Amino acid sequence: MISKFFSKLKSILFKSAVTPETTLKKEKKPAKSAKTKAKTKTKTEAVKSKKNVETLTTLPGVGAKSAKALYEAGFKTTKAVIAADEKDLLAVSGVGINLVKKLKKLK
Repeated sequence: MISKFFSKLKSILFKSAVTPETTLKKEKKPAKSAKTKAKTKTKTEAVKSKKNVETLTTLPGVGAKSAKALYEAGFKTTKAVIAADEKDLLAVSGVGINLVKKLKKLK
């Protein structure tokens, strides 16, 4: 009876000793899922939007806040801002009449 117990214990101990060795084998990395691909797309879009906002700040009188507001309103380039109608620019929060006058001088 004791010998059966020891043999059972021995088998259990040796099985647990063998198991970690099998996990040391190289595991295949899973392929990129759709979620990770979507994350990389959003990162690149974020970088592009940040660059576009920075280019909008090159306009006279446009700071970081108003550039971000213009970008979010749909004015992605400096040409789009310059070509926009006065009413459309005034509809953007953070854009006042003085800024619109400065931008219209650029036409």
